[in-house]
This record gives sequence, C-alpha cells and structure tokens, in this order.
Amino acid sequence: MTIAKNAKPASRPRGRPRAFDRDEALAKAAETFWRLGYEGASIADLTAVMGITPQSLYSAFTSKADLYREALQWYQDHVGASTVAALAEGDAVIALTRLLSEAAEEFTKKGRPHGCMISTAVLTCATENEPVARHVSGLRGATLALIRARVERGIDEGQLSPGTDPEALARFVGAMIQGMSVQAQDGASRAALLALARHAVTEIERHRA
Repeated sequence: MTIAKNAKPASRPRGRPRAFDRDEALAKAAETFWRLGYEGASIADLTAVMGITPQSLYSAFTSKADLYREALQWYQDHVGASTVAALAEGDAVIALTRLLSEAAEEFTKKGRPHGCMISTAVLTCATENEPVARHVSGLRGATLALIRARVERGIDEGQLSPGTDPEALARFVGAMIQGMSVQAQDGASRAALLALARHAVTEIERHRA
C-alpha cells in the first residue's frame, strides 16, 4: 500500500476528561467513606467506586478532605434528615422516642453500611487529619444541641418535668445513639437495637411532667 506524498497522519483526538454525574459520584463516595472511614478509604478506593480518575476527583472536589466534608453533608441530607423530622414532633417524649427507634432502623438497613456515618466517625486519627476530626466533632455537637433544644422546649411547654437537666438528658440520648451505631457496626440486629431503644425510652419517660 502506498501513501500519498502530501498525506498527513491522522490527528489524535484531544484528551478530555470523561464527563460524570457529580451527584452520583458523591453518593458513591459517601457510601465508601461510610463503610471504610475517612482514613480507611484511599483515593484508589474512591476513584474506583466513583468511576473517575484521581485528576477528575481533585478537579471536582479539590481534596480528599473536601470530598469527605461534602460526603458528610450528603449523608445529613439523605439519611440524617430523619433526625430533624423526629425532633419536630409536638411532644418531647414522642420526639425522643421516634429519634431512637428510627436510629435503630436506619443503622441496620440492608444494602448499605450499618451504623451512623457521623456518630462514630474519625474518633482517632493521624495528626494531619485533625481538622477533619474537628469538623466531624462539630457535626456531632450540632446534633447534640438540637436534642438539648428539644428537651428545653419540652420543659418550657410543660411536657417534661421542670427538674429535668436538659444537658444530661440530651447527652444520654446522644450516648445511646452512638452506642447503637457501634453495636450496629458490630452486627447487632434491628430487633436488638429497638429493644435497647425501648429501655432508653423508659428512662426518658421518667422525666415526663
């Protein structure tokens, strides 16, 4: 076969990053962080499940830490929204009861990691990851503040005894949620966690006015 003298070699198409659905990729990253933890999830793990290159990850999300922060927000919006809904109940005891029972159900749902992505996340970490740990701690603190505010409202509205310690009761409920998250990760069933929640509700009922 002969080639014409003036023929030009075929030009290669310019490389372009493959387009991807950012929201879908974020959801997959969130589940990976949820399952493996912040330090446990490597860039290779994340890019594999997201179906993108490391370059695309950094281009879209800046850094692993920033991707994790977005993943935590995704979790709050899609899974943690049940907390806000439960605390919106008109009766304080019913609100806290629903919070605990729904936690038992959410933490043991099939087809996704067990436990809470935030309750027990980044409790210990390497020094360079301390900013991430502080961020997650702040999220836990914000949830605790929501629970305390609901307890205080319950006292003000005459649903809970005036002698109720809002801080102590809020921390009791928060500790139960954290404990349920750990037990769910260790394989506790929904029934086991619901039974645990019922014991906690018995304590909460003691504060009813």
